[in-house]
Amino acid sequence: MGLDVPIVNAPMGGAAGGALAAAVSRAGALGMIGMGSSATAAQLRNELTHVSGLERPYGIGLVHWVMSAQPDLFEAALAARPALLAVSFGGEWSWVERAHDAGVPVAAQVADATAGRRAADAGVDVLVARGAEGGGHGEPRLGTLPLLAEVLDEVSIPVLAAGGIGSGRGLAAALAAGASGVWLGTAFAACTEAATPAGVRDLLLAAPADATVTTRLFDVAQEYPWPTTIPERVLRNEFVDRFEGHERAIDDETKAALAAAVVAQDFRVAPVNAGQGVGMVRAVCSAAQVVERLHTDGERLLRRWGQPDQ
Repeated sequence: MGLDVPIVNAPMGGAAGGALAAAVSRAGALGMIGMGSSATAAQLRNELTHVSGLERPYGIGLVHWVMSAQPDLFEAALAARPALLAVSFGGEWSWVERAHDAGVPVAAQVADATAGRRAADAGVDVLVARGAEGGGHGEPRLGTLPLLAEVLDEVSIPVLAAGGIGSGRGLAAALAAGASGVWLGTAFAACTEAATPAGVRDLLLAAPADATVTTRLFDVAQEYPWPTTIPERVLRNEFVDRFEGHERAIDDETKAALAAAVVAQDFRVAPVNAGQGVGMVRAVCSAAQVVERLHTDGERLLRRWGQPDQ
């Protein structure tokens, strides 16, 4: 894809908009526009204005069940002709051929080696081995490094490592293990170009690595039809403390209170997605600064370890 740096920003719904994707791509990595649980074709077309005229490759990320419910969202993504289209969290693969017919390479997240083989057999071009440490939604089956090793042994297509990677050391470790690159979410969430609210940035900067929890509480309360096998990793807050283990206590009044908190950006109640790499997010930087820091530190460590530069 003509990348200078083996880094892809995860297409985080609500954070990874067109502005972040453009900044990451201009820095020599691959920027991804994220369309999350509440995505629409109109929202995607609005974010695409940020990459209009961009001379670097960029990608788009969709959630399979959202795309299936809104076929025009998939059509809008194909019409944009991204360098990579990632569609995750589904077991149906007819979209792969349609994307290829449009000349668009595709990626999918996997949580174990069996899923990796199925995706590769379906024609997926790039796999994202998303470990349990990752923020947002995912299947928390294996840690990133064990998962990466299993998937690499199972397939011959490029594999990106995801989950808990937020430093040059993590980048170097993934590359040394055989990954073609890394897929980073939390590391970019506090960037100046991200669509992250100021309150979320403050929480990310203050959070230690052990401040996250994997839960379905917010999906239940917001009535998002995520499968029970795909919870999300978020920063622990008052809502989690109150309802963890008590999902049946989430009534209509609670749902309304959560909806109001989301609108008011009250993150004592509203969710904040973050992976276990959050402890490495310590300053608000530009996307270019994050890419440069990780790449420079990663190359230095690879040289120390006797690995070729990437």
